[in-house]
Amino acid sequence: MVLSMSLEDVKGLGKKKDVLIEAGIDSVEKLANSSVEDLTQLKGIGKATAEKFVSNAKELLNEPKKATKESDDAVPDQPSEDVEKAKKEEEEAKKLEEKKTKLEGKKVEEGDFVLLKMTARTQKGKIFRVSSEEDAKKAGMYEEEKAQQGYYTPEFVIIGKPGFINEGLTETIKDMNYFQKKSVKIPPTKAFGKREPQKIERIGIAKFRKLNDGKNPEYGSDFTNKKGQRGVITNILQGKVIIDYNHPLAGQSIDYNLEIVDKIESFNEKIDYFLISKGIPKETASEFIVNLLKDKTLEITVPKMLLFQNLTYLKFGLAMDLQTHMGDEIEDVKFIEVYEKMPAPPTASESVMQKIEEYNKEQEQDSEEKESK
Repeated sequence: MVLSMSLEDVKGLGKKKDVLIEAGIDSVEKLANSSVEDLTQLKGIGKATAEKFVSNAKELLNEPKKATKESDDAVPDQPSEDVEKAKKEEEEAKKLEEKKTKLEGKKVEEGDFVLLKMTARTQKGKIFRVSSEEDAKKAGMYEEEKAQQGYYTPEFVIIGKPGFINEGLTETIKDMNYFQKKSVKIPPTKAFGKREPQKIERIGIAKFRKLNDGKNPEYGSDFTNKKGQRGVITNILQGKVIIDYNHPLAGQSIDYNLEIVDKIESFNEKIDYFLISKGIPKETASEFIVNLLKDKTLEITVPKMLLFQNLTYLKFGLAMDLQTHMGDEIEDVKFIEVYEKMPAPPTASESVMQKIEEYNKEQEQDSEEKESK
Protein backbone atom coordinates (compact mmCIF):
# COMPACT_ATOMS: atom_id res chain seq x y z
CA MET A 1 0.00 0.00 0.00
CA VAL A 2 1.35 3.45 -1.03
CA LEU A 3 0.53 6.32 1.37
CA SER A 4 -0.63 9.65 -0.13
CA MET A 5 1.90 12.51 0.11
CA SER A 6 1.65 16.29 0.04
CA LEU A 7 4.10 19.02 -0.93
CA GLU A 8 4.90 19.49 2.75
CA ASP A 9 6.70 16.12 2.63
CA VAL A 10 9.18 17.40 0.01
CA LYS A 11 12.44 18.60 1.56
CA GLY A 12 13.57 22.20 1.19
CA LEU A 13 10.44 23.85 -0.29
CA GLY A 14 9.96 26.38 2.53
CA LYS A 15 7.96 29.45 1.46
CA LYS A 16 8.26 28.39 -2.21
CA LYS A 17 5.50 25.82 -1.54
CA ASP A 18 2.86 28.59 -1.84
CA VAL A 19 4.39 29.77 -5.12
CA LEU A 20 4.14 26.22 -6.51
CA ILE A 21 0.51 25.80 -5.39
CA GLU A 22 -0.45 29.13 -6.99
CA ALA A 23 1.04 27.80 -10.26
CA GLY A 24 -1.13 24.65 -10.04
CA ILE A 25 1.66 22.37 -8.81
CA ASP A 26 -0.19 21.10 -5.76
CA SER A 27 1.09 17.51 -5.43
CA VAL A 28 4.36 15.63 -5.18
CA GLU A 29 3.60 13.84 -8.46
CA LYS A 30 3.09 17.11 -10.34
CA LEU A 31 6.32 18.54 -8.95
CA ALA A 32 8.27 15.40 -9.85
CA ASN A 33 6.96 15.57 -13.43
CA SER A 34 7.62 19.30 -13.83
CA SER A 35 10.41 20.51 -16.09
CA VAL A 36 13.21 22.63 -14.67
CA GLU A 37 12.61 25.20 -17.43
CA ASP A 38 8.95 25.68 -16.38
CA LEU A 39 9.84 26.03 -12.69
CA THR A 40 12.44 28.72 -13.36
CA GLN A 41 9.65 30.90 -14.81
CA LEU A 42 8.10 31.11 -11.33
CA LYS A 43 8.97 33.95 -8.96
CA GLY A 44 12.05 33.40 -6.82
CA ILE A 45 12.98 29.97 -8.25
CA GLY A 46 16.35 29.68 -9.99
CA LYS A 47 17.70 26.75 -11.99
CA ALA A 48 19.55 25.15 -9.06
CA THR A 49 16.45 25.47 -6.87
CA ALA A 50 14.22 23.97 -9.56
CA GLU A 51 16.58 21.00 -10.05
CA LYS A 52 16.66 20.39 -6.30
CA PHE A 53 12.82 20.53 -5.97
CA VAL A 54 12.28 18.05 -8.82
CA SER A 55 15.01 15.74 -7.51
CA ASN A 56 13.62 15.74 -3.96
CA ALA A 57 10.09 15.08 -5.24
CA LYS A 58 11.24 12.12 -7.36
CA GLU A 59 13.25 10.74 -4.46
CA LEU A 60 10.17 10.95 -2.21
CA LEU A 61 8.05 9.13 -4.76
CA ASN A 62 10.61 6.33 -5.07
CA GLU A 63 10.89 5.65 -1.34
CA PRO A 64 7.67 3.64 -0.95
CA LYS A 65 8.49 1.73 -4.16
CA LYS A 66 11.81 0.66 -2.67
CA ALA A 67 10.11 -0.43 0.54
CA THR A 68 7.51 -2.38 -1.42
CA LYS A 69 10.23 -4.08 -3.46
CA GLU A 70 12.17 -5.10 -0.36
CA SER A 71 9.07 -6.62 1.26
CA ASP A 72 7.69 -8.28 -1.87
CA ASP A 73 9.18 -11.76 -2.24
CA ALA A 74 7.65 -12.10 -5.69
CA VAL A 75 10.08 -9.56 -7.18
CA PRO A 76 13.56 -11.10 -7.62
CA ASP A 77 16.72 -9.13 -6.81
CA GLN A 78 18.98 -7.97 -9.61
CA PRO A 79 21.75 -10.55 -10.19
CA SER A 80 25.16 -9.38 -9.00
CA GLU A 81 28.27 -9.36 -11.20
CA ASP A 82 29.57 -12.44 -9.39
CA VAL A 83 26.37 -14.33 -10.11
CA GLU A 84 26.50 -13.31 -13.77
CA LYS A 85 30.15 -14.36 -14.01
CA ALA A 86 29.43 -17.72 -12.37
CA LYS A 87 26.49 -18.25 -14.72
CA LYS A 88 28.66 -17.47 -17.76
CA GLU A 89 31.40 -19.86 -16.59
CA GLU A 90 28.79 -22.56 -16.02
CA GLU A 91 27.42 -22.07 -19.55
CA GLU A 92 30.93 -22.24 -21.05
CA ALA A 93 31.70 -25.42 -19.07
CA LYS A 94 28.45 -26.95 -20.30
CA LYS A 95 29.27 -26.10 -23.93
CA LEU A 96 32.76 -27.58 -23.55
CA GLU A 97 31.31 -30.76 -22.06
CA GLU A 98 28.86 -31.06 -24.96
CA LYS A 99 31.73 -30.53 -27.42
CA LYS A 100 33.80 -33.15 -25.60
CA THR A 101 30.98 -35.68 -25.91
CA LYS A 102 30.75 -34.93 -29.62
CA LEU A 103 34.52 -35.03 -30.37
CA GLU A 104 35.98 -37.53 -27.89
CA GLY A 105 37.64 -40.44 -29.66
CA LYS A 106 37.49 -38.80 -33.08
CA LYS A 107 40.76 -38.40 -34.98
CA VAL A 108 41.94 -34.88 -35.74
CA GLU A 109 41.96 -33.87 -39.39
CA GLU A 110 44.39 -31.86 -41.50
CA GLY A 111 43.58 -28.17 -41.11
CA ASP A 112 41.63 -28.46 -37.84
CA PHE A 113 42.09 -25.49 -35.51
CA VAL A 114 42.75 -26.95 -32.05
CA LEU A 115 43.99 -26.13 -28.55
CA LEU A 116 46.86 -28.32 -27.35
CA LYS A 117 47.49 -28.76 -23.65
CA MET A 118 51.05 -29.75 -22.76
CA THR A 119 53.64 -30.19 -20.07
CA ALA A 120 57.23 -29.98 -21.40
CA ARG A 121 60.40 -31.17 -19.60
CA THR A 122 64.07 -30.97 -20.50
CA GLN A 123 66.13 -34.15 -20.52
CA LYS A 124 67.28 -33.18 -17.01
CA GLY A 125 63.65 -33.19 -15.84
CA LYS A 126 63.11 -29.43 -15.55
CA ILE A 127 59.57 -28.32 -16.51
CA PHE A 128 59.64 -25.22 -18.73
CA ARG A 129 56.16 -25.15 -20.31
CA VAL A 130 52.69 -25.82 -18.89
CA SER A 131 49.18 -25.03 -20.16
CA SER A 132 47.31 -24.12 -16.99
CA GLU A 133 47.85 -21.97 -13.91
CA GLU A 134 47.23 -25.01 -11.72
CA ASP A 135 50.06 -26.95 -13.41
CA ALA A 136 52.33 -23.91 -13.17
CA LYS A 137 51.77 -23.73 -9.42
CA LYS A 138 52.44 -27.47 -9.04
CA ALA A 139 55.69 -27.08 -10.98
CA GLY A 140 56.75 -24.09 -8.85
CA MET A 141 57.02 -21.81 -11.88
CA TYR A 142 53.88 -19.69 -11.46
CA GLU A 143 54.26 -15.91 -11.87
CA GLU A 144 51.30 -13.53 -11.55
CA GLU A 145 52.54 -11.23 -14.32
CA LYS A 146 52.95 -14.12 -16.77
CA ALA A 147 49.50 -15.43 -15.83
CA GLN A 148 48.00 -12.04 -16.75
CA GLN A 149 49.83 -12.17 -20.07
CA GLY A 150 48.31 -15.57 -20.89
CA TYR A 151 51.44 -17.72 -20.55
CA TYR A 152 49.70 -20.63 -18.84
CA THR A 153 47.17 -21.47 -21.55
CA PRO A 154 46.90 -24.20 -24.22
CA GLU A 155 48.75 -23.74 -27.52
CA PHE A 156 46.73 -22.65 -30.56
CA VAL A 157 47.66 -25.01 -33.41
CA ILE A 158 46.45 -25.85 -36.92
CA ILE A 159 46.84 -29.58 -37.51
CA GLY A 160 49.54 -30.34 -40.07
CA LYS A 161 50.66 -26.72 -40.47
CA PRO A 162 54.22 -25.63 -39.54
CA GLY A 163 55.06 -22.50 -37.58
CA PHE A 164 52.90 -23.09 -34.51
CA ILE A 165 54.87 -25.76 -32.62
CA ASN A 166 58.12 -27.61 -33.29
CA GLU A 167 58.44 -30.21 -36.04
CA GLY A 168 58.31 -33.20 -33.70
CA LEU A 169 55.05 -32.07 -32.07
CA THR A 170 53.52 -31.16 -35.45
CA GLU A 171 54.14 -34.74 -36.62
CA THR A 172 52.92 -36.27 -33.36
CA ILE A 173 49.56 -34.58 -32.96
CA LYS A 174 48.36 -35.21 -36.53
CA ASP A 175 47.84 -38.86 -35.53
CA MET A 176 46.08 -38.12 -32.22
CA ASN A 177 42.39 -38.20 -31.28
CA TYR A 178 40.54 -35.41 -29.51
CA PHE A 179 40.98 -35.58 -25.71
CA GLN A 180 43.54 -38.38 -26.08
CA LYS A 181 46.50 -38.14 -23.68
CA LYS A 182 49.92 -38.98 -25.04
CA SER A 183 53.54 -38.87 -23.85
CA VAL A 184 56.35 -38.49 -26.36
CA LYS A 185 60.10 -37.76 -26.42
CA ILE A 186 61.17 -35.38 -29.21
CA PRO A 187 64.84 -35.56 -30.30
CA PRO A 188 66.91 -32.33 -30.60
CA THR A 189 66.72 -32.30 -34.42
CA LYS A 190 62.91 -32.03 -34.29
CA ALA A 191 62.65 -29.99 -31.09
CA PHE A 192 64.90 -26.93 -30.74
CA GLY A 193 67.74 -28.07 -33.00
CA LYS A 194 71.30 -29.18 -32.44
CA ARG A 195 73.83 -26.88 -30.84
CA GLU A 196 75.81 -25.29 -33.68
CA PRO A 197 79.32 -23.87 -33.03
CA GLN A 198 78.87 -21.32 -35.83
CA LYS A 199 76.06 -19.71 -33.80
CA ILE A 200 78.55 -18.74 -31.08
CA GLU A 201 80.15 -15.33 -31.67
CA ARG A 202 83.21 -13.72 -30.08
CA ILE A 203 83.40 -9.91 -30.10
CA GLY A 204 85.95 -7.56 -28.59
CA ILE A 205 84.58 -5.53 -25.65
CA ALA A 206 85.21 -2.17 -27.41
CA LYS A 207 83.30 -3.32 -30.52
CA PHE A 208 80.52 -4.75 -28.33
CA ARG A 209 80.07 -1.37 -26.61
CA LYS A 210 79.61 0.31 -30.01
CA LEU A 211 76.97 -2.24 -30.96
CA ASN A 212 75.28 -1.95 -27.55
CA ASP A 213 74.77 1.83 -27.30
CA GLY A 214 77.95 2.26 -25.27
CA LYS A 215 76.86 -0.17 -22.55
CA ASN A 216 79.21 -2.75 -21.07
CA PRO A 217 78.43 -6.48 -21.47
CA GLU A 218 76.74 -8.30 -18.58
CA TYR A 219 76.98 -12.04 -18.06
CA GLY A 220 73.65 -13.79 -18.74
CA SER A 221 71.99 -10.78 -20.38
CA ASP A 222 70.25 -10.88 -23.78
CA PHE A 223 71.71 -9.33 -26.90
CA THR A 224 70.26 -8.81 -30.39
CA ASN A 225 72.63 -8.28 -33.32
CA LYS A 226 72.06 -6.24 -36.47
CA LYS A 227 70.57 -9.26 -38.25
CA GLY A 228 67.89 -9.52 -35.59
CA GLN A 229 69.33 -12.69 -34.06
CA ARG A 230 68.78 -12.96 -30.31
CA GLY A 231 71.50 -14.42 -28.15
CA VAL A 232 72.76 -14.64 -24.58
CA ILE A 233 76.11 -13.45 -23.23
CA THR A 234 77.59 -16.67 -21.86
CA ASN A 235 81.08 -15.46 -20.97
CA ILE A 236 83.43 -12.48 -20.88
CA LEU A 237 86.97 -13.76 -21.27
CA GLN A 238 90.33 -12.14 -22.12
CA GLY A 239 88.74 -9.00 -23.56
CA LYS A 240 86.20 -10.97 -25.58
CA VAL A 241 82.42 -11.18 -25.20
CA ILE A 242 81.01 -14.65 -25.95
CA ILE A 243 77.46 -14.55 -27.35
CA ASP A 244 75.50 -17.76 -27.94
CA TYR A 245 72.72 -17.49 -30.56
CA ASN A 246 71.63 -21.12 -30.18
CA HIS A 247 68.21 -21.70 -28.65
CA PRO A 248 68.61 -22.22 -24.86
CA LEU A 249 67.19 -25.76 -25.26
CA ALA A 250 69.18 -26.62 -28.39
CA GLY A 251 70.86 -30.03 -28.23
CA GLN A 252 68.34 -31.48 -25.76
CA SER A 253 65.66 -34.13 -26.14
CA ILE A 254 62.32 -32.88 -24.79
CA ASP A 255 59.64 -34.94 -23.02
CA TYR A 256 56.03 -33.88 -23.61
CA ASN A 257 52.71 -34.86 -22.06
CA LEU A 258 50.02 -33.89 -24.59
CA GLU A 259 46.23 -33.62 -24.86
CA ILE A 260 44.11 -31.95 -27.56
CA VAL A 261 41.43 -30.27 -25.42
CA ASP A 262 39.31 -28.26 -27.87
CA LYS A 263 38.43 -27.60 -31.49
CA ILE A 264 38.03 -23.98 -32.60
CA GLU A 265 35.21 -23.81 -35.13
CA SER A 266 33.61 -20.34 -35.21
CA PHE A 267 35.06 -17.69 -37.55
CA ASN A 268 35.37 -14.97 -34.89
CA GLU A 269 36.97 -17.32 -32.37
CA LYS A 270 39.64 -18.26 -34.91
CA ILE A 271 40.43 -14.57 -35.42
CA ASP A 272 40.66 -14.12 -31.63
CA TYR A 273 43.19 -16.94 -31.33
CA PHE A 274 45.34 -15.56 -34.14
CA LEU A 275 45.40 -12.27 -32.20
CA ILE A 276 46.30 -14.10 -28.98
CA SER A 277 49.11 -15.93 -30.80
CA LYS A 278 50.52 -12.47 -31.64
CA GLY A 279 50.73 -11.54 -27.96
CA ILE A 280 47.35 -9.82 -27.51
CA PRO A 281 45.75 -10.80 -24.14
CA LYS A 282 42.53 -12.83 -24.49
CA GLU A 283 40.39 -10.10 -22.88
CA THR A 284 41.79 -7.47 -25.28
CA ALA A 285 41.45 -9.74 -28.35
CA SER A 286 37.69 -9.80 -27.84
CA GLU A 287 37.65 -5.97 -28.12
CA PHE A 288 38.69 -6.09 -31.79
CA ILE A 289 35.63 -5.80 -34.05
CA VAL A 290 35.74 -8.00 -37.19
CA ASN A 291 33.52 -7.75 -40.24
CA LEU A 292 33.83 -10.03 -43.29
CA LEU A 293 32.56 -8.38 -46.48
CA LYS A 294 31.08 -10.18 -49.49
CA ASP A 295 34.28 -9.68 -51.52
CA LYS A 296 36.23 -11.61 -48.81
CA THR A 297 37.76 -8.43 -47.40
CA LEU A 298 38.13 -8.68 -43.64
CA GLU A 299 37.73 -5.40 -41.75
CA ILE A 300 39.30 -5.30 -38.29
CA THR A 301 38.58 -2.30 -36.09
CA VAL A 302 41.36 -1.69 -33.57
CA PRO A 303 40.12 -0.98 -30.00
CA LYS A 304 40.67 2.50 -28.57
CA MET A 305 43.07 1.21 -25.90
CA LEU A 306 45.60 0.22 -28.61
CA LEU A 307 45.31 3.22 -30.97
CA PHE A 308 48.50 4.89 -29.80
CA GLN A 309 50.68 1.76 -29.74
CA ASN A 310 52.94 0.74 -32.61
CA LEU A 311 51.09 -2.24 -34.10
CA THR A 312 52.81 -2.27 -37.51
CA TYR A 313 54.47 -5.68 -37.16
CA LEU A 314 51.46 -7.19 -35.41
CA LYS A 315 49.09 -6.07 -38.17
CA PHE A 316 51.41 -7.29 -40.92
CA GLY A 317 51.94 -10.69 -39.23
CA LEU A 318 48.23 -11.11 -38.48
CA ALA A 319 47.25 -10.31 -42.07
CA MET A 320 49.79 -12.83 -43.38
CA ASP A 321 48.55 -15.55 -41.02
CA LEU A 322 44.89 -14.99 -41.89
CA GLN A 323 45.57 -14.96 -45.64
CA THR A 324 47.73 -18.09 -45.35
CA HIS A 325 45.56 -20.21 -43.07
CA MET A 326 42.07 -18.85 -43.83
CA GLY A 327 42.62 -18.05 -47.50
CA ASP A 328 39.36 -19.73 -48.59
CA GLU A 329 37.42 -17.13 -46.58
CA ILE A 330 39.75 -14.12 -46.44
CA GLU A 331 41.61 -12.28 -49.20
CA ASP A 332 42.34 -8.69 -48.23
CA VAL A 333 42.69 -7.54 -44.61
CA LYS A 334 41.79 -3.95 -43.77
CA PHE A 335 42.56 -2.40 -40.37
CA ILE A 336 40.31 0.45 -39.20
CA GLU A 337 41.43 2.96 -36.58
CA VAL A 338 38.83 5.46 -35.39
CA TYR A 339 40.09 8.63 -33.68
CA GLU A 340 37.13 10.45 -32.16
CA LYS A 341 37.07 14.24 -32.23
CA MET A 342 38.24 15.69 -28.94
CA PRO A 343 36.00 18.37 -27.36
CA ALA A 344 37.40 21.87 -27.86
CA PRO A 345 38.75 23.49 -24.68
CA PRO A 346 36.59 26.37 -23.39
CA THR A 347 37.54 29.88 -24.47
CA ALA A 348 38.53 32.47 -21.88
CA SER A 349 35.05 34.06 -21.93
CA GLU A 350 33.32 30.66 -21.64
CA SER A 351 35.54 29.76 -18.70
CA VAL A 352 34.68 33.03 -16.89
CA MET A 353 30.93 32.53 -17.53
CA GLN A 354 31.16 28.97 -16.19
CA LYS A 355 32.74 30.24 -12.96
CA ILE A 356 30.04 32.91 -12.62
CA GLU A 357 27.30 30.29 -13.07
CA GLU A 358 28.93 28.04 -10.46
CA TYR A 359 29.15 30.97 -8.03
CA ASN A 360 25.49 31.95 -8.57
CA LYS A 361 24.41 28.36 -8.06
CA GLU A 362 26.30 28.19 -4.75
CA GLN A 363 24.66 31.45 -3.63
CA GLU A 364 21.19 30.12 -4.53
CA GLN A 365 21.81 26.92 -2.60
CA ASP A 366 22.99 28.86 0.47
CA SER A 367 19.90 31.07 0.29
CA GLU A 368 17.59 28.05 -0.02
CA GLU A 369 19.20 26.32 2.97
CA LYS A 370 18.67 29.46 5.11
CA GLU A 371 14.98 29.67 4.08
CA SER A 372 14.32 26.01 4.82
CA LYS A 373 15.68 26.33 8.39
